Amino acid sequence: MTDADHPPADHPSAGDAGRELAERCMRAMLGSDAASASLGIRALEAAAGRAELAMTVTPAMLNGHLIGHGGMVFTLADTAFAVACNSYNRITVATGCDIDFVAQVRAGDELRAVAVERYRHGRSGLYDVTVRRADGAVVAEMRGRCRELQGSLVDDPARS
Repeated sequence: MTDADHPPADHPSAGDAGRELAERCMRAMLGSDAASASLGIRALEAAAGRAELAMTVTPAMLNGHLIGHGGMVFTLADTAFAVACNSYNRITVATGCDIDFVAQVRAGDELRAVAVERYRHGRSGLYDVTVRRADGAVVAEMRGRCRELQGSLVDDPARS
């Protein structure tokens, strides 16, 4: 993990308070995300502008070639992206994304997606997501773009 994978120390949401808020936002989002729950996507960690989630590839996630369906890998990456860009407790939605599948996955593979903020200004943001197998091999790279809307995910006493 490099320094680029975490917000700078002087970032307004860095530190324990930012991490605690990001974790609360992650729990709120995933708690009402039936699609991710149905795929067994699990929360591992959240911080300001960052999220890490995991998923085990099941036989039901295989395509006609008996390899992991790209849509399932995409859903894991997209969910990590969503958690990362909503980590500031501002309702944020994707405006677009691109994904490259660079290696196959098979039933039983444990996947881990790490989403990292690359740019955030005003109401717009840019995030990169790397999906890896448990052996460390990269299986997909995604870049997501987002836009903040009105509202928040959880009560935040610091903003009252």
